[in-house]
Amino acid sequence: MSKSGAMDLATRLGGSIKKEDVQSAVDRYEKYHVCFGGEEETRKANYSDMVNKYYDLATSFYEFGWGQSFHFAPRWKGESLGESIKRHEHFIALQLGLKPGMKVLDVGSGIGGPLREIARFSLTSVTGINNNEYQISRGEELNRLAGLSHSCNFVKADFLKMPFSDNEFDGIYAFDALCHAPDPVACYREICRVLKPGQCFAASEWFMTDHFDPNNQSHQKIKAEIELGNGLPDIKTTRECVDALKLAGFEVVWARDLAVGSPIPWYSPLDVNRFSLSGFRLTAFGRGITRAMVKALEFVRIAPAGSARVSSFLETAAEGLVEGGRKEIFTPIHFFLARKPLSRS
Repeated sequence: MSKSGAMDLATRLGGSIKKEDVQSAVDRYEKYHVCFGGEEETRKANYSDMVNKYYDLATSFYEFGWGQSFHFAPRWKGESLGESIKRHEHFIALQLGLKPGMKVLDVGSGIGGPLREIARFSLTSVTGINNNEYQISRGEELNRLAGLSHSCNFVKADFLKMPFSDNEFDGIYAFDALCHAPDPVACYREICRVLKPGQCFAASEWFMTDHFDPNNQSHQKIKAEIELGNGLPDIKTTRECVDALKLAGFEVVWARDLAVGSPIPWYSPLDVNRFSLSGFRLTAFGRGITRAMVKALEFVRIAPAGSARVSSFLETAAEGLVEGGRKEIFTPIHFFLARKPLSRS
């Protein structure tokens, strides 16, 4: 799970946004969210702009702190974060029953960490759909460096309006991406359209659990922090997920919150009370160094103005994620496997 260095972080901050426009982009992004007076309906109506701004602003931080695969994973004792992430990607490939030569779609592919790993593991051809120009250009560069340009590619498009034919893919998956969709039923229905009949769609996604109480102010605060720090219009519940899949035309094979019973909590890498040399950049000390470094780079104008504010709302998100995990009201690893019926075409 290779990570970028400090100068990579500084020079890539802002993604495809012009450096002089980063601060105003941060202003506009923050105003979408509850913490800054924003409303859910505004986020849903402008989800494409909001999510694009988020990933332009946050991608370099993700790559610096987490690696190339922007998702969580259940984790065993003795297993590193990077190992757990790879294992989770292999698990998805196995659940889909991927075989050499199959044509696979990664929905909301980020910079392509899972895409490259699954293509290598299963000997398939994987297309990533992504609506963020910077992430695609970065992903294409990483495909080339990995020698996988022949089997991995990206398409720039909205996953609610995919430019693919009906029944085109042998398997479809998503990691921590469909939570950005303003309408889960419409999103799942579009995925169902491009999947071949009898084939499967698997995902590991972000949801509120049955322990979430919408009338509890503390729960709502945690939810708002997660939405702010992760570019989300809303966070649905696990029950709403299963209902949406069925409404979209899928048969749900099985669904489970993989956080339940995981030997190491999924939020462990973000917990400031924990220290790890392998995950040093995510520890309290490591995050403090990153915060100071970003401020210094912004001061000397290597990093664009507004970079420290991006670092700040990502830290707010980390705090919300840890609290959501501790209270068991939120999970980023709710897994489901769904099949498109043979009768649908």
